[in-house]
Amino acid sequence: MGLLLLFNGGFMLLAALVSSIYKDGVTLEISFAGITTILVGVLLMFTTTGHKKEIKKREGYMIVTFGWIFMSLSGMLPYLFSGAIDTVTNSFFESMSGYTTTGATILDDIESIPKGLLFWRSMTHWIGGMGIIVLAIAILPLLGIGGMQLFAAEAPGPNADKLHPRITDTAKRLWFIYFGYTLAETLLLSLAGMSFFDALNHSMSTIATGGFSTKNASLAYWNNDPLIQYIVILFMFLAGTNFVLSYFAFKGNIQRVIKDDEFKYYFFLSIVFSLIVAGVVYFKADMPQSAYHPMVFGEKESAFRHGLFQVISVITTTGFVTADFTNWAPFITVFFFGLMFMGGSAGSTSGGVKVVRHMLMIKNGLLEFKRALHPNAVIPVRHNGKTVPENIIYNILGFFILYMLLFVLGALVLGAMGLDFATAIGGSASSLGNVGPALGQLNPLATFNSLPVLGKWWCCFLMLVGRLELFTVLILLTPIFWKRI
Repeated sequence: MGLLLLFNGGFMLLAALVSSIYKDGVTLEISFAGITTILVGVLLMFTTTGHKKEIKKREGYMIVTFGWIFMSLSGMLPYLFSGAIDTVTNSFFESMSGYTTTGATILDDIESIPKGLLFWRSMTHWIGGMGIIVLAIAILPLLGIGGMQLFAAEAPGPNADKLHPRITDTAKRLWFIYFGYTLAETLLLSLAGMSFFDALNHSMSTIATGGFSTKNASLAYWNNDPLIQYIVILFMFLAGTNFVLSYFAFKGNIQRVIKDDEFKYYFFLSIVFSLIVAGVVYFKADMPQSAYHPMVFGEKESAFRHGLFQVISVITTTGFVTADFTNWAPFITVFFFGLMFMGGSAGSTSGGVKVVRHMLMIKNGLLEFKRALHPNAVIPVRHNGKTVPENIIYNILGFFILYMLLFVLGALVLGAMGLDFATAIGGSASSLGNVGPALGQLNPLATFNSLPVLGKWWCCFLMLVGRLELFTVLILLTPIFWKRI
């Protein structure tokens, strides 16, 4: 925890440097937040130097869960110290939404926020996204979380049984790719016409599949610049792809990418869903000449671009918007609500259930027909040509059932707070899947500021649980976890 706070404080000082460059008036406040965080981190490290460094499964669960909580608690300090967000509830919500890469915001006027804080906001996405990559590839498989063992063998690096060399090597390589994608998108967006500040912030949000923007209208602000939106679409897609596949692609092993079952499904479904939405938008939706629906290159291009952008944004749980898709057509609203449960690839920064889990559940369901006809036959589920162990299939089925139960419970709690049906189910699905935009009062052009105080804390809990693959957090709430063996 102390080490994490040191990193967090260091990034805050970087945000303070940005603040001083733009002379936005909050440099001292952000610096004070960074120094406070570093001092607490040093204190924690100093008081625990005599303890064993051995980490087992139990400690692993606690480190991951409390790590995100500690980061979120310290991450809200710049908002509080500067006075940009005046309550602990709203500051913690914005911070948790940042680190979990959800992208839901309580800020009604983003463009009035000082640039140093906007940079810090995007930075929380970037830190959280990198943390999720290392978590998904290097740590969760070792803890046996939600079927993630399936990807333990996929991670690049030495095949040593020791924990630290593998995680260190994997983290370095993935961090390099993550940083490279961020740099590349920043450069391309700058060349396409964005200011460097906007380009950097949106790149950090995109690669983390977060969704925080520097504009009130999100990417709709650039609806007159199709090239900018197509660049963001490309990098949202890449961020929603397993980063291990990016590693193999850069090593020249393109066949590994093309033959990957999950990537094929992810690519195919993204295209098909985009064409469906684009078709409905073109033939059925009302597309007036406005700030959110300009016809730059004609109706067909505009419909295709909006459809592709919103589908990729929701599937990858990035949450950028170019329009309020809930106003397009009733079918589109229901369609996007379903997409909130999809998620991108495992080993990516996206949230949600993940494509591979859906794929394996569907494969297993279809094989049940064969098993019904041939009860004595051994018919295994296969992924990438290899047999998937039954315990992983059970784990994935358990994950999905628990995910849906949490979604229902989340909606019931929000409904009990007086929210209407669409807002309750949309807020629950969006928070648990780390999507960002929702339905009803929380539509893509609205903020979460209208939620009651308890509703914001409940959504923070759902964000954390969803981001950390359910079991990581929920196991801490079971009595057996705290019993001495």
